[in-house]
Amino acid sequence: MNIIEINKDKCKQSYACVRICPVKAIEVKADQEFPNVVQSRCIGCGSCIDVCSQSAINYYDSTPEVKQLVKSGQRVAALLAPEIAAEFADVTDYRKFVNMIKQIGFEFVNEVSFGVDLVAKKYEELFSNFKGKYYITANCPAIVHFVEKFHPLLADNLAPIVSPMIAMAKVMHKRHGKEMRIVYIGPCIDSKVEAINSEGDGKVDCVLTFPELRKLFEEFSISESTLEFSEFDSPHGYKGALYPISNGILEIANISENLQSGKIITADGRESIIDALNSFEHELDSIRHHMNIFYCQGCMMGPGMSTNASKFVRRTRVVDYANKRFADFDKEDWSEQMIEYGDLDLSRKYKVDDQRIEFPPEENIQEILKVLGKVHENDEKGCGTCGYTSCREFAIAVAQGLAKTEMCLTYSLKNRQEYIKTLKQTNEKLAKTQDALKESERTARIEQQLAREAMEMTTAMLQKLPSGVVIVDDKLKIIQSNKTFIETLGKEAEEISDIIPGLKGADLKTLLPYQFYNLFSYVLQNDDDVLNRDVHYEDRILNVSVFTIRKNKIVGAVIRDMFLPEIRKEEVIRRVSEAIDENLEFVQKIAFILGEGASRTEKILNSIIEFHNNDKKEL
Repeated sequence: MNIIEINKDKCKQSYACVRICPVKAIEVKADQEFPNVVQSRCIGCGSCIDVCSQSAINYYDSTPEVKQLVKSGQRVAALLAPEIAAEFADVTDYRKFVNMIKQIGFEFVNEVSFGVDLVAKKYEELFSNFKGKYYITANCPAIVHFVEKFHPLLADNLAPIVSPMIAMAKVMHKRHGKEMRIVYIGPCIDSKVEAINSEGDGKVDCVLTFPELRKLFEEFSISESTLEFSEFDSPHGYKGALYPISNGILEIANISENLQSGKIITADGRESIIDALNSFEHELDSIRHHMNIFYCQGCMMGPGMSTNASKFVRRTRVVDYANKRFADFDKEDWSEQMIEYGDLDLSRKYKVDDQRIEFPPEENIQEILKVLGKVHENDEKGCGTCGYTSCREFAIAVAQGLAKTEMCLTYSLKNRQEYIKTLKQTNEKLAKTQDALKESERTARIEQQLAREAMEMTTAMLQKLPSGVVIVDDKLKIIQSNKTFIETLGKEAEEISDIIPGLKGADLKTLLPYQFYNLFSYVLQNDDDVLNRDVHYEDRILNVSVFTIRKNKIVGAVIRDMFLPEIRKEEVIRRVSEAIDENLEFVQKIAFILGEGASRTEKILNSIIEFHNNDKKEL
């Protein structure tokens, strides 16, 4: 069970809870956005609940369990803490209040003040029989958990006596049997944890705080105006009604707080109890006193209260209520009850649950202080907004993983200023970028318009060409074609073009025979243009040139119908010209060869003549 949790939907990250927690059980890790309650470290004091202005921190709601319990058919008793006088000033008579509780479904309603009387007697015996060992009272669950978790060396100094809640549970089980189910109603949140850990004849099944009790009154529409009087069930408490006041337990136990002769010191409130426990642990030889410690300034100031009355108003109400009960109190009956239940075993033991975290190396602390900008010794005093008493203590918590540097106000402001500066520079760059982008968009629009106009002109020219033109992709799907190409294919293609302009997307393989479209496949695969190839198509001869536009992706073709007069005339002239050019070239080659031969013959004849003439001269 998580005793206390933080509602992240409500949390505004003020870190007030971190500042107030006496044991730093609320961590803010570097990778987390919101604070988190470390349940193993929490002592259930409820300080974080009181200080959270956003009401983002809640404690475990026990009302569903109580409703289920009273509807189960089992015998259920309500144990009512004496703080009712400080809480329910709006109820005119406590006897009406008892009846209101019974209307929820409780068979018995008993005062925990009788349990206080029993516990007080045990303290009187313990302190009056001093054997050199000093004790810390163990009535406050938060103090017990504080010692077990964070002052484990003092666990043996906790008085070995159960709390009044457990003592009264033992009374009820002895009186009504072990099957009796117990619900404690009081001002302490940590009593819920104490109840979970209870066992045997001291077992408490559930704990309700006073706000939870008011919630049940509202849910069940219970009002004192419609009810008669009803007394508390026996046994009745006596001076235990003074327990809500911090030193009330001492007066009940007849333990003197005389400054000269008294052997016990009372400490209450968050700051006082921290100092008291530290002093008891480290300076007991100087103190030499027992300690009566309550986390709150008396249980009447517990976190399970719902009224806003001051401490002194509540104290007055408690005393007035006690006096009213004393007026006609049957002390003789009370004494008999004290004897009857005086043999109950009210002893207890404690379980050390050391939650202290290992102290980090000094170099880690110094490194964090440098990051925070705390480079001088005076800088370590701090402002306390992070929740720690000094910058050094905060740096230690960061090193231990309980806090993050962003919790430091100075560090956050510095980072924020740098962030604002960076943001300003970024905004200036962004403004320039936006201007450049606008200019780029304007240029792009102009270029787009020019491209569109060029495309329109090209398309118009393409449609006017007397030759067929077609462009296809690597799947032989038509990207674009002109009117002449469509007319060349015949009526079927023209009908398709009426539905799909330009045959865009049509499969060339369905429009042309294999030997025709295979030319396109060849050019796509080999990137080798095919020029002026004559292809027989139906009863015509088409002159085809296929060429690469985008390698292995897009090819185009120009197709001319050789039977058209203008094409025939043009082609005849072209081919005659080609033939003449070829013949001229051939004749030129022959002439060159003949010329070379004649020249060589002439040289040979001349050499023979010259040789013959020389012969004659010699004769």
